[in-house]
Amino acid sequence: MSDAVSALKGASFDGTVTVRDAGLQGMITLRGDLGSAKMTKAVKDATGAAKPGQREITAKGDSGAAWMSPDELLVMVPYDTVADALAKIETALKGEHFLAVNVSDARAMFEIKGAGVREIIAKLCPVDMAPGAFEPGSIRRTRMAQVAAAVWMTDAETIRVVCFRSVAEYVFGLLYDAAEPGGEVGFFG
Repeated sequence: MSDAVSALKGASFDGTVTVRDAGLQGMITLRGDLGSAKMTKAVKDATGAAKPGQREITAKGDSGAAWMSPDELLVMVPYDTVADALAKIETALKGEHFLAVNVSDARAMFEIKGAGVREIIAKLCPVDMAPGAFEPGSIRRTRMAQVAAAVWMTDAETIRVVCFRSVAEYVFGLLYDAAEPGGEVGFFG
């Protein structure tokens, strides 16, 4: 069996912000009735975090959950604990109609860090990145140029991006280009 590696094996770029491959991340697509008490319990059992509301992300330590649609969450846990998290979800949702799938190896995650993170995403995505419109704890599923992506702020100067692993190199190139020194446009500065 081969060793698991992240999509771009730790690639990084220091420009107006730092862009880096965030490494291996356990990710579970969880679909079902987000309003059910069992779903709330499943998220808490698997992550320790509360179930997120619409366009929100919740976190507890290295784990969390992100709202992806009216019947879908992205559950995130350390890569090596996905099997345990899936077992907890299945136990908590026993008797309910749901789908829980390990998508860890089908996704890539990037971290963008620095004072200009809002500008980088605003250049690439049709998302209002203005302070007040997009804050830590907010998540958006969107397009990043030609591909699907999800973006959220972990703090005022850090944004995470998730995309399909098959387009990781393309997304890294977009982020790299947007962060090139001399490309600042002063959206939020």
